Order: sequence, then C-alpha cells, then structure tokens
Amino acid sequence: MAGLMPHRWIVKFWTSLSATGLYVGTLLFAASFTPSLLPRTFTTQGILSGACFAAGYCIGLFGRWLARYLEFPDPPEHVLRPIKYVSAALCAFVASVFLWQAAEWQNSIRVPMGLDLLDSAHPLRTGLVAAATFIVLLFLGRLFRLILTFTSFRLRRFIPRRVANVLGVVVAIALFWAVAEGILFRFSLRAADASFRAYNELIEPEIERPADARKTGSAASLIDWEDLGRAGREFVASGPSAAEIGSFWGVDAMEPIRVYVGLNAAETAEERAELALRELNRTNAFERSVLVIITPTGTGWSDPAAIDTLEYLHDGDVASVAVQYSYLTSWLSLLVEPDYGTENARALFSAVYERWRDLPKDRRPRLYLHGLSLGSFGSEASTELFEILGDPYQGALWSGPPFANRMWQYVTRQRNPGSPEWLPRFRDGSYVRFTNQFNELAIPGAVWGPMRIVYLQYASDPVTFFEYQSLYRRPEWMNQPRGPDVSPELRWYPVVTFLQLLVDMALATTAPMGHGHVYAPEHYIDAWMEVTAVNGKSGQQIQRLKEHFAIR
Repeated sequence: MAGLMPHRWIVKFWTSLSATGLYVGTLLFAASFTPSLLPRTFTTQGILSGACFAAGYCIGLFGRWLARYLEFPDPPEHVLRPIKYVSAALCAFVASVFLWQAAEWQNSIRVPMGLDLLDSAHPLRTGLVAAATFIVLLFLGRLFRLILTFTSFRLRRFIPRRVANVLGVVVAIALFWAVAEGILFRFSLRAADASFRAYNELIEPEIERPADARKTGSAASLIDWEDLGRAGREFVASGPSAAEIGSFWGVDAMEPIRVYVGLNAAETAEERAELALRELNRTNAFERSVLVIITPTGTGWSDPAAIDTLEYLHDGDVASVAVQYSYLTSWLSLLVEPDYGTENARALFSAVYERWRDLPKDRRPRLYLHGLSLGSFGSEASTELFEILGDPYQGALWSGPPFANRMWQYVTRQRNPGSPEWLPRFRDGSYVRFTNQFNELAIPGAVWGPMRIVYLQYASDPVTFFEYQSLYRRPEWMNQPRGPDVSPELRWYPVVTFLQLLVDMALATTAPMGHGHVYAPEHYIDAWMEVTAVNGKSGQQIQRLKEHFAIR
C-alpha cells in the first residue's frame, strides 16, 4: 500500500495540471532548445527550458482563465480527463524530439566560434534539470495563488467580490515582493557585498609592490599599495615594461605610466578624482604622447588586452588613469548603484580634462577615453559633447557596450539604411565607426574628423544586443545578413528569445576568446590603430604583434 503512494501522488499532481497550460508550455519548452547567441551547458539549458515551460504554462492558464471569464463553457469531466492523457503523450513526444535535436542546434553556434562539436546534449540530464526547475516555479506560482485566494475570500465578507479579487492580487504581490526584496535580496546582497569586499582587499603574494618611485602604489606614491584594491594592484603590476616593449620592437621604449586610485583611497568620487590628478602630475603623465582615461568595470577591473596593446603600439609612450567606484561585479553594481559609476567617471574626466585643457596645445598629450562593458557605459556618459566642442579630446574606444548605452543606442538606431544593427555605419563615418573580429574600420571615402569614436563589438555579445522588446518582437540584429559568429539556425520566438538572451547575458564571459563578451587583444590592436592614428608600424609588424598577443 505504501508503495502506491508515490504513484498516487504523481497521478494526482498530473491531473491537477491544466491541459491548455501543458500545450503552451510544451511549445515554449521545445523552442528553448533552438540556438541563441552563446553555447549552453546541459545545466543552463535545463534551467532555461524549465523556465520556458513554466512561462508557457502560465500563458496557457491565463488563456483558460480568460475563456472562463468570457463565459465559454468548460469541457465535460469525462472529456477533460482523456484530453489530459493525450496531452501528456503529445507533450512527451514533442519534448523528446526537441531534446534529441538540441546537440545539432548547439553545434550551429559552436562551429562559427571554433569550438569542438557535441556528440550529445545530454537529454536525460537536461530533462531532469528542466523538470526540477518547472516544479519549483510551479510551487511558487501555486503559493501565490493560494495567498491570493485566501485573501480575497476573507475580504469578500466586507467588500464586493471583484474588488476583493483585485486586493487579493495586490496583497499577494506585496507579500512576495517583501519576501524577495526584504529577505532574499537583502540577505544575498549582504553576502555578496561581504564576499566581494574581502576579494577586493585580498593581497596576492605573487604580485609585488612596485619599487620604482614612478609607479602608483610605490613608497613614493600618493596612494598606498593596500588602497589600490585587488583590481588596481593587478592593473599597475601586470603591464609590459619598457624592456619588454623595446625588445619586441628593437627600439628604445618608454616605461608606461599607469595610475590607479582604489575605492578605499578616499571617501568621495571627487576626492578620488583629485587624488588621481595629483598622481598624474607626480608621475609626469601629461608629458607623454598619449593619455587615456579608463572607466573600469564594476569590480574595478580594466581589460589588460586593451591597455597592453595600446602601450606596445606607442612604444610605451602612454599614460593611463583609472579610478575604482565599486568592488561589486558589473551586474550587481548596475543593480545596486547604477549612477555611481557615471558619477565617478564624470569626476575623473572633469579633473583630468581641465588640467589637460590648460596645457599649451603643442605640449600636451593626445587625450582618449576607454571602457569595457559597464566601463563603456560610464565612460560614454562621463561628458556631454557640448562641454568639449571648443577643445575636444581626440577620441574613444568603447568595447562591449551594454545595450543601455545612450549614445550607442542613438547611433545604432540612426544608422545608415542597409547597414546591419550588429555593424552600423553612421552618416559619413567621420565621427563614429564600428568594428568586430574583422577590421571593418576602413570605410571607402570616409575621412576622420577631429574626434575618432570606435565601438568594438561582437555580433554574439548578449550584453550589447539584449533587448527587453525581444519578449514580443523580433530584434533587428536577427535580420539578414547576420554577424559572422551568429548561428544561421537562430530564430525569434515570443517570450523564449527573451529568456534565452537573459541566460546568454549570464554566460557572456564564458564564451571563447574573440566571441560573446570576451574581447581579443588582436581586435583591440586594429581598433587602437584607427582611434590613435598609429604611424611608423608596417603591416608585417602589426601582424607579428597580433601573433604575440594571441600566444599570450
């Protein structure tokens, strides 16, 4: 008798499900296996598929509720029960077909990214993860309905039925929000904050404090080594030396100047910016040929592929400066303190720009901006064009721009007719250009103006091409022609594509080098050459530099 209990529970659970919900859920579940921008593991595929099934099930439930609200008659019970069993068989068949097809779809992404092909997408394990995800989400949904029903039933004693139903929904939403925001979110955020703070303050034994007095963090520096933070110490200590650059080119190179101010070095963004300016003056950074203002990512990290390549291209005659505004990872920083990075970037730009503008034009460095990902968001917003029109800086290189970047959005939407969204051309190409894995910056007939803005972006980067509107409409970057590393099998499906892109964003930095949100040094080389107008390097030398960084 006891052995029959699990079977009875399963039958009871299955008969409690909506046939309409199962049909719609199965459709979304099947569509979830189609390719998106990045490859998926069986775990992430299972979570995605379970979430899609749950979303479809909710849509089906809503449709059934709407039909009842419009007073369409329900099928008789003797008809409804066989329908559910037929639904079960049909859903299982469709799910199995798409599960076994998943490997081929994933391979359509892996081929353009140069990854090994999959023999199997592990359908059994994927199915189990999907089932577990759906059950958890279904439990939360039913808990929500239970709270709604209980509340509205109690309120019907005092107020009209439909008003009670509305208030029941409000109470259920408020309760769920209070639990999510007040307990789960705050607890998780507090744990994440403590973890990232400890990581930021961790001093790695393999990274030694600079002995050179010209280096930030040295004994002569205005910023203590401990106050640089983990990302700052890596930034200062990991760059190429004058000897390495000179040996590569066979010339007398200069020691690159890297200035970094950690979050703990001062209380406010303005104080940190002023400290950075004083350190730039101390190291004679304004005497270099190239000066770059870097806005780092949320953790304070600056992509070494970007700065190392620039220093090689200019024989070390480069000074760069960055100020940390957070130690949280970029998505948490954007969620918790979305304006803080912009505030920090504005303070640093204003301090450096005013000092740079006061210098004689024939005795000051060329000034550039740079940022990756959330760093590009802050860097792009660090100044308004009208503020610098009288004396503009020379240009900017923004890589992996998030979809929320204001200027990126405007230029992309106003692109020339016929140019794809993943590689726009804007007007005559004199102000802003776009590039990717293949150097697309040499536009026939285009002549640069006084400022050179370049966006380095990959068509497979979900951080750049995520759209909230993909929930209900097809993104333009899916149109033909498609990007070089985008699957030809990719299709748009309502709701499903939105959830796929959310998962892709979570996996953005797991892509192979040169795809997704992982930017390759050789692509920075092409971009920096155009932005900073590198001269004196032959095509053969540049190719050798690319090979050097590819090996690294």
